[in-house]
Amino acid sequence: MNELGNATFENYIGLNDGYTEMAYQMVAHTLTLGYAVMLAGLFYFILTIKSVAPKYRISSVLSVVVMVSAFLLLFAQANNWTSSFVFDKESGLYFLGEGEDMFNNGYRYLNWLIDVPMLLFQILFVVTLTKSKFTSIRNQFWFSGAGMIITGYIGQFYEVTDFYAFAIWGAISTLFFIHILILMRRVIKEGQEGIPAEASKVLGGIWVLFFISWMLYPGAYLMPHLLGIEGGFFNEAGVVGRQMTYTVADVASKVIYGVMLTQVAQIMSKSEGYVEGAPAKA
Repeated sequence: MNELGNATFENYIGLNDGYTEMAYQMVAHTLTLGYAVMLAGLFYFILTIKSVAPKYRISSVLSVVVMVSAFLLLFAQANNWTSSFVFDKESGLYFLGEGEDMFNNGYRYLNWLIDVPMLLFQILFVVTLTKSKFTSIRNQFWFSGAGMIITGYIGQFYEVTDFYAFAIWGAISTLFFIHILILMRRVIKEGQEGIPAEASKVLGGIWVLFFISWMLYPGAYLMPHLLGIEGGFFNEAGVVGRQMTYTVADVASKVIYGVMLTQVAQIMSKSEGYVEGAPAKA
C-alpha cells in the first residue's frame, strides 16, 4: 500500500475500497458536531467570565482562546473531509477525488499545538500551588505539550508506509504524554489542599476526566494498527471510529474540562466573598 505515499489511512480506504453512505455521513456529522460544540463552548465561556473573581478570569480567557482555535480548525477539518471524497453513482460509494486535496488529520495536530499548552496553563490560574513553582510547572507543561504534539504529528505520516517510524515517533510522543499526566496529577493534588470540600471534589473529577479523555488520543493514533493494517481496523469502521474517538476526546478535554474549571473558580470566588455584579471594593 504505497500508492499515496505518506497519506493517512483514511485516504487509502477512499482510494481502494470507498466509503458507504453511512460511513461517509457519520464522519461528516461527527466533525460537524465537533466544531459546533466548540462554538457553543465559546459562548458559554464568554457569558460566564464575570461569574468568577477577577484573579480567576485568565482561565476563562484561555478557554475562549481554545474554543476559537478549535472551532476554526475543526471547521476546516470538516470541509477537508467533504472536499476529499466524491460520490460514485455506479457503486454508491464515496472515493478519493482526482485532483482534490486529500484528507489530512494535520488540522487536528495544528489545533492541539495551540490548545494543549492553553489547556494545561489554565488550571494554574485556578489552583494554588503549595509546593511547586508556577513558572517551573508552566514551562514543563509547555515543553512537554508541544513535544507531544509535534512528535505525534510527525509519526502520523508513517502510519501506512513505515510502521517502525510510526511506532518510534509515537513512543517519543508518549514519553511527553506521561510527563504531562504526572505534572497534572501533582498540580491537582496541591490544588486540593486547603480549599472548600466542594471545590476539591470537582478538582478530583477533573483529574478523572483529564486522564480518561487524554487516554483516548493514543488509542485513536494507534487505530490503524490495533488489529493489523491488513483487515482489522484498516477499513471504514476504523475511520469512523477514529474520528469519533478524536471528537469525543476533544469535547471532553476542552469543553467539559473548561466548564469544570469554571465551576471550581466559581466555588472559590464565592468562598472568598466575590459576588457577581457587586461593585469592586476600594
